[in-house]
Amino acid sequence: MKIYTKTGDKGYTSLIGGTRVPKHHLRIESYGTVDELNSYIGLIRDQEIGEHYQNILKQIQDRLFTIGASLAADPEKSKMVIPDLTDADIELLEKEMDAMNEQLPELRHFILPGGSTTVSYCHIARCVCRRAERISVHLAEVSQVDERVNIYLNRLSDYLFTLARAIGNDNKIPENQWIARV
Repeated sequence: MKIYTKTGDKGYTSLIGGTRVPKHHLRIESYGTVDELNSYIGLIRDQEIGEHYQNILKQIQDRLFTIGASLAADPEKSKMVIPDLTDADIELLEKEMDAMNEQLPELRHFILPGGSTTVSYCHIARCVCRRAERISVHLAEVSQVDERVNIYLNRLSDYLFTLARAIGNDNKIPENQWIARV
């Protein structure tokens, strides 16, 4: 199987179900941004972080592939069975955040991204996740999107923020608190 098909050379691509759309279509933007997010999560997994974090991030990457497949499918034409995103997937993120928050100091200020490369990667992934969520919410206004997709992306951005704090805390890296200049 060749990796190139030449079918996108004129700026169009196919959704699952066969519908051809321009490559700038909102549905393409949505799953393309989820793919970008997945790449950043892979970058975080490649850092020297705890095995537990790596295992959770791998599960998240799997869920992001599920979300990508869901977003790539034409809701009116696709007959392909797409893996499900479940409430348990969202609950896992919440449980993980709760566990990390038990070990973290109370959050009293906004946090500026930075402190270490790994912490910064978490913040970049969080920002990309927020963008993916905004695009997916926009798509949901004009087309069918599983509501769990937007909920999951919302929780995931919170998880990535909490992960940045936890990794910094684990490595005794002080948080960069934003203190407004008055």
